[in-house]
Amino acid sequence: MKHPLCTRSLLPILLSFLLGCQPSPTSTTFDDPLKSLPPDERYGELFVAVQMSEIFPDSKTFVDCEPKMPTEKILEAYQARKDQPNFDLAAFVQRHFALPKKYATDFRSNRNRSLTEHINALWPVLTRGPDEGSNGTLIPLPHPYVVPGGRFGEVYYWDSYFTMLGLEKAEKLDLIENMLDNFAYLLDTLGYIPNGNRTYYLGRSQPPFFAAMVNLLAEARNDREAVLRKYLPALEREYNFWMDGFGLLNDSRTAFRRVVRLPDGTILNRYWDDRPQPRPESYREDIRTAEKSGRPAQVVYRNLRAACESGWDFSSRWFGDSLTLESIRTTELLPVCLNSLMYNLEMTLAHAYEAAGKDQQSKRILNQAFQRKAAIHKYFWDATQGFFTDYDWVNRRNSRRLSLAGLYPLYFRIAVEPQISPIAEKVLALFLQPGGLVTTPVLSGQQWDAPNGWAPLQWIGIQGLRHYGEEELAESIKQRWVALNRKVYRETGKLVEKYNVMDLNIQGGGGEYPVQDGFGWTNGVLLRLLSEVPAATPQKEKEELLEPITK
Repeated sequence: MKHPLCTRSLLPILLSFLLGCQPSPTSTTFDDPLKSLPPDERYGELFVAVQMSEIFPDSKTFVDCEPKMPTEKILEAYQARKDQPNFDLAAFVQRHFALPKKYATDFRSNRNRSLTEHINALWPVLTRGPDEGSNGTLIPLPHPYVVPGGRFGEVYYWDSYFTMLGLEKAEKLDLIENMLDNFAYLLDTLGYIPNGNRTYYLGRSQPPFFAAMVNLLAEARNDREAVLRKYLPALEREYNFWMDGFGLLNDSRTAFRRVVRLPDGTILNRYWDDRPQPRPESYREDIRTAEKSGRPAQVVYRNLRAACESGWDFSSRWFGDSLTLESIRTTELLPVCLNSLMYNLEMTLAHAYEAAGKDQQSKRILNQAFQRKAAIHKYFWDATQGFFTDYDWVNRRNSRRLSLAGLYPLYFRIAVEPQISPIAEKVLALFLQPGGLVTTPVLSGQQWDAPNGWAPLQWIGIQGLRHYGEEELAESIKQRWVALNRKVYRETGKLVEKYNVMDLNIQGGGGEYPVQDGFGWTNGVLLRLLSEVPAATPQKEKEELLEPITK
């Protein structure tokens, strides 16, 4: 890929937002010129004191708190009292901040409901907005949206695609369109879709599923050309963001932000974050990781944040030594999942230009897609392992780390038939477990590794294998995953963020926080899979059809 679509620097847009260009609130929020800043910059010394003192077990709690008065007044009070004898920091925070609202506290799960009934009962519980403004870190959005649930009370970019799979089956197309309009709004005002609609997520995005969302709505509306024309400007902005700086690259400057130039002139994408600082929502965790690493702190912070942009936070996939978080090197890898998504974005843009009668632009971006497809085969196909893996662009070699990201080329129809048999063999030998697909074969203690399985990757795997005729393997994955979801629901009344697919009697775990319930993308994928059983089949028989495969 050598001649991407023209782009421009997004720094003026980002800076204007950071200086206060948020949506105008319609509720009675007070005037605070600092509220558009991420909380570490907004609260400074107070922020560090709170996060490092572990007042809250979860570092995300404080960054989601709402100040009860303008920032400057809070900071003046803190400076005046912090050195006084018996100063109580926890009491100070309680006086000056409102704790995050706990949603769904009045929701009671009824395990006598079918899974479908349970999921449909949760949609109103997980729906937010339109937002009326915020004194805290929330970036207000103009239309309703669905959040994941649990500690995640804001919209998340890549989660939303998998949530939409269920919303479509629930016949909530207007809600899908509202969410797309929110993302288009963020692209229009910020120039990109942040990780989530919080100020502390400014600096990074998430896997670019916006084009896949547009295609989902286009198919559901049965009006492909109209939907593509509507979202063409947003698709262009999305592409410009991910390709920003490609024109700066040459033999001596081989990387800029999310683009990397390889020795043959090919340009591919990586994950990145514009702020090489500790994440506000995981501040003390990042400080400790950097200290333990013995590496330059900014390098560690950048790579931690880039892994968050990938959605896989965290995984041995990104580690230099395959086991320890301190060795993380996300930005030195070209991810196969990201570049498959970029291929889909380019193909969608080509179709959108065609729908808008812009034939020259369509041909140009279609050529880019074809070049990227060829590059994916050249750089990401590991013939010795018979699987797609990431590419280590710094050391100019395949990463050799096996993960379910290697199934993205199947999902987006990039793979070719001779590759399918060895891929299916690897899935059977290393990834298929009693409860579905395990994320990687590595037991690192991180949540995006064994023994955990995640709904989005089950869907990518199932559909990708179906695209190439591997129906039996896809059905086996589906049955095991649905049966595990049903088992946990019957035992707990919950659908959760991730599952232990290797030992069905143990919860999923690992990572920086406890397992969360709700849960947006689990609900979306599960409802989509359940809907594949003929509608005339009685519910009890449906569940019997989906009993787990034990051998």
